[in-house]
Amino acid sequence: MVTPSSASSTERLARVYRALETVLDPEIPVLNVLEMGIVADVHIDESGVTIDMTPTFAGCPALDVLRREMVEAVRAAGEPSVTVRVVYDPPWTTDRLSEEARRKLKAFGLAPPGPRCGAQSLPEIERVPCPYCDSTDTELETMFGPTLCRSIHYCHACRQSFEHFKAV
Repeated sequence: MVTPSSASSTERLARVYRALETVLDPEIPVLNVLEMGIVADVHIDESGVTIDMTPTFAGCPALDVLRREMVEAVRAAGEPSVTVRVVYDPPWTTDRLSEEARRKLKAFGLAPPGPRCGAQSLPEIERVPCPYCDSTDTELETMFGPTLCRSIHYCHACRQSFEHFKAV
């Protein structure tokens, strides 16, 4: 992260982060890009602001929308020169979701991810805690939800279908 050398840089950096807090994920509109952990770095200098963004998936359909909205938000906060670079190394993982993001996912009715991919056994993937009643009497209905990052599950306790944010 940037370590500003002057109060002016500190103020600019704070303003950029406040602006980024207003940019919501278009597929999960209760989370902003900072809570999602897709803002990898912010560089500020005399020439402007450069934001490094790591998408959740290489083929993320929201990539262009997120890039445009980040530029617009930071420009509206008073930074005329803004660039968003897409970086893939290191790749994004669900470990980058903040605890606040996990709480918001659950309140939204989307079961938050467990440990990263490869760290879960099949029963753990199938028995995701229900975001409505917290029961683990659930089953995987399909690995393929409405987006690449979600699967569909069913809770036998409260008889609700729900989506799960896949661990990657």
